[in-house]
Amino acid sequence: MQYRIIGTTVPAVEIKLSSGEAVYTQSGGMAWRSDGIAMDTNTRGGFMKGLKRAFSGESMFMVTYSAYSDSTICFSSTVPGSIMAVNADEHAGMILQKGAFLCAENNVELSTVWRKGIMKGLFGGEGFIMQRVECGGTLWLEIDGDAVERELAPDELLMVDTGNVVAFDSTVTYDIERVKGFKNIFLGGEGLFVTTLKGPGKVILQTQNLVDFARRIGSMLPTPTQTQTQPISSN
Repeated sequence: MQYRIIGTTVPAVEIKLSSGEAVYTQSGGMAWRSDGIAMDTNTRGGFMKGLKRAFSGESMFMVTYSAYSDSTICFSSTVPGSIMAVNADEHAGMILQKGAFLCAENNVELSTVWRKGIMKGLFGGEGFIMQRVECGGTLWLEIDGDAVERELAPDELLMVDTGNVVAFDSTVTYDIERVKGFKNIFLGGEGLFVTTLKGPGKVILQTQNLVDFARRIGSMLPTPTQTQTQPISSN
């Protein structure tokens, strides 16, 4: 299976499939495809697995594209950013934040993992459920902004703003820590909690926090009281 990343602002991954090869994505994830590909929509693992996936922020239904002749299929990102290929054989057990999964080879399996602790679920920015990579193959991650990879040494601690974490190895300890200091909480602009990642293991970060970006855009939109309506003239 061959692939290439195309585009820069809103990139896409174009995958060449030989007969018998297959990839899957969440519902609505495909951008375009050539002839010679069969499409099958299902919960990929049963109703309960699909329901857990929905709680993690992904689609309940997955779509598998199987090639019966040499074909090409493309999956594009939904926001400006980048796409990263990850070898699941090297990172089995890697934890993905919601919205990070774009597509994967058919032999890659994802499971849902519950976060322990109400603090992580409420203030971690990703909810109570995340996804875990279970077995081998290649999967592609959607990154908001640019991707930054860090290899944490044992006991090395990295503090990350909520929403900037994409994925991390299963050996990395994930936690939530309250920002210290009254002025830092209310005037520092970083909120009440930050995510802490403790090594050893690989961490993938993203330079854009989509939630903060959406809030900034929203603050610039006119409110109903600011919108002026033109009177309707009568003839």
